[in-house]
Amino acid sequence: MPLPRRDLELTHKQFEPWVRSQLPNAQDLRVSEFGGSGTTGFSNDTLLFELSWREGGRAHDEKLVLRIEPAGLRVFPEYDLGLQYGIMQALAGTDVPVPRMLWREKDSAILGNPFYVMERIEGRIPDDNPPYHAAGWMTEITPEERASIWWSGIENLARIHRVDWRKVSVLPSVPAGKTPLEAQLDYYERYIAWAGLTEGGRFPLLENALAWLHRQQPREREPVGLCWGDSRLGNMIFRDGRCVAVLDWEMATLGNPAQDLAWWLFFDEHHSAGVGAPRLSGLPERDATIARYRELSGTDPQHLDYYDVFACFRFTAILGRLGQQLKLHGVLPPESDFEVNNTSSKMLEARLAKIGG
Repeated sequence: MPLPRRDLELTHKQFEPWVRSQLPNAQDLRVSEFGGSGTTGFSNDTLLFELSWREGGRAHDEKLVLRIEPAGLRVFPEYDLGLQYGIMQALAGTDVPVPRMLWREKDSAILGNPFYVMERIEGRIPDDNPPYHAAGWMTEITPEERASIWWSGIENLARIHRVDWRKVSVLPSVPAGKTPLEAQLDYYERYIAWAGLTEGGRFPLLENALAWLHRQQPREREPVGLCWGDSRLGNMIFRDGRCVAVLDWEMATLGNPAQDLAWWLFFDEHHSAGVGAPRLSGLPERDATIARYRELSGTDPQHLDYYDVFACFRFTAILGRLGQQLKLHGVLPPESDFEVNNTSSKMLEARLAKIGG
């Protein structure tokens, strides 16, 4: 079964009349052909286009992004485009740089799934595949430029955590009687069951890690804030060494902001030692990063070792689900054990061995 691909010509034919309905006074409106990924089923479909029109005697030209909820098999059981759109709308009045959000459509009848349109921000994104430590433009710039990018990313992570989460009304509420962490652990217990990763006891590593996370969760009252969820360099756009946009809020939640810092540090380790690549010179070390975050946020991140295991557990579960889909669509051979034996699972196994989990 090949990877599903969106019919870009059909999508354009369906999308252009919808855009006209959003701009009823526009004249000479034109939607360019789509660029970007036409692959569906693993994350939001991201299509790039240009929009031009005339209105009130003025010419308008916009570079925009169309993001469509994925169809078919998914990495997550559900995708809440309203959450992503609403968070970026709420952050528009803060010092967290996010794209300008234009329109959101809930009706699946237009393009087959809900979607939204946002401003396209020009810049560069550190690579995830291959990881930025191993290849890509991050390896070609100076150590000073890499340091600037890293510190700008940490600065914006602290900005996110300074936002008053009570003003982000789209955030899902925490069930009564649960802490935010307990709610997340419950979610990931359901997640690995939904993904079939625990059937027949074939992935005991995940179950052991989850049991450890339940046993060792902090008992004292933790700080609560807006957590980005997928906090990493690969979800930021940079220009001239500065972060100009923070993207991809599909994993956003309420919780201890330390979990975002732990995810950031874990992902950088995954993209270097985890894949057998030397860490790029110029990128600050863990202790310096924590100290700078503490200074910028005005808080002392607590339980980072715990949230490091939590980050590794979550990514291992996500890669497990992704591995299943890659096999289903013929990207990986049927005999592959990637879903239970990958870079993150190796890191999780080493962590549990070290802490006696």
